[in-house]
Parts: sequence; structure tokens; C-alpha cells
Amino acid sequence: MASASLQFFAFILALFGVFGDIVATLLPNWKVNADVGSNIITAITQMQGLWMDCTWYSTGMFSCTLKYSILSLPVYIQAARTTMVLSCILSAFGICITTVGMKCTKLGGDSDSKSHACFAGGICFILAGISGLVPTSWYTREIISNFLDQTIPESSKHEPGGAIYTGFISAGFLLIAGVIFCTSCLNKQQGGWIYPPKQHHFPSAEQESNAGYNLKDYV
Repeated sequence: MASASLQFFAFILALFGVFGDIVATLLPNWKVNADVGSNIITAITQMQGLWMDCTWYSTGMFSCTLKYSILSLPVYIQAARTTMVLSCILSAFGICITTVGMKCTKLGGDSDSKSHACFAGGICFILAGISGLVPTSWYTREIISNFLDQTIPESSKHEPGGAIYTGFISAGFLLIAGVIFCTSCLNKQQGGWIYPPKQHHFPSAEQESNAGYNLKDYV
């Protein structure tokens, strides 16, 4: 019962991780630059994401521009696009597989099949967490290196946006959920290896007949 509750807790974490992964992939605020002029009316907030760049004016105007050209983008943005989409796909597969393999569901057949499905779902969550952690770390490194570069003007420097923090938290949720699912299945398999089922040996009919024949010889 405790293992089923732990799997359900891991499944909830995985759901939050999948939702946060999708949100972080679509949000335009991976890096933010606040440029405040001499007048508060000219205050501008520029945001750059994986798919579009947006500008927010203090007057309430909001405009976005899609990034149509892929080859013109920097390498870390191209890699972030690929790995974040891969993370979303793997986490979605993990949700489907663990739904079948969880102990609290009636899907997946016998206990061995459910255990294997649960382990496969945990591997998907771990891979999804790694795929989401790599682009956020690389993107953050590029932001920090450009911010510390003295040759870049202050107006062109950016800071990490909310999408990066969302990506980090989502990757952590997916990694924790994957580890819980894998360890819960491994503990069950190790328990079966340490304590194998007892085998009851029953004498065959031939042995019983031979035993009866031998007793008759001594009568």
C-alpha cells in the first residue's frame, strides 16, 4: 500500500513536470531586458524566447515577432528547441506508460508486466528531466556569460526570465518522479530474488506405487 501511495505521489509530480515543461517551452520570457528611459512612458521590457521575441511597453502595448528562420538562430537556441520538444514528448510517453504500470490502476495485466511498465515509465521521466535540464542550463550559461562580458553594452544585456526557472523546476519534478518509479520497481524485484517463493514437492504416483510394492515384499 505504501508503494502504491509513493507511486501516486510520483505521478502527481510527473504531471506538474509535464505541464511546466510545456509552459516553459512556449513562454517567450527565457531572457528579459528592462530598458528604462528618462521618461517612465518610454519604459520597455524586451523578452526573448525559443519561438518568438516580445516587447512590452509601459503604455500597455504588447507586440511579438515569431522566429521563422531556424538556421539564423544561435546554436544554443536551436539545441534548446530540440531538447525541450523531446522532453515534452518523453514526459508524455512516461505519463501514458506509468498509468498502465501503477499499482493503483487495473491496467497492464499481471504484477510483473505492471512492474516492467512502471520501470519503463520511470526511465522516460528521467530522460525527459535530463532533456529539460540541459537546455535551461546552457541557456542560463549564455545569459550569464553575456552579462559579465564587458564588451557588450548594457542595453544588450539580459537576465534569466521566468521560463528558465519554470524549466528548472519541471526538470527536477520529472527526475524525482522517474527515480521514485524506478526504485519502487527495483525494490520489488530484489525482494523476489532475496526471498524466492517456496516450492512444494509432492511425491509422484510412481513413487507411491513403488513404495507400496516394497512394503508388500516384507509382509
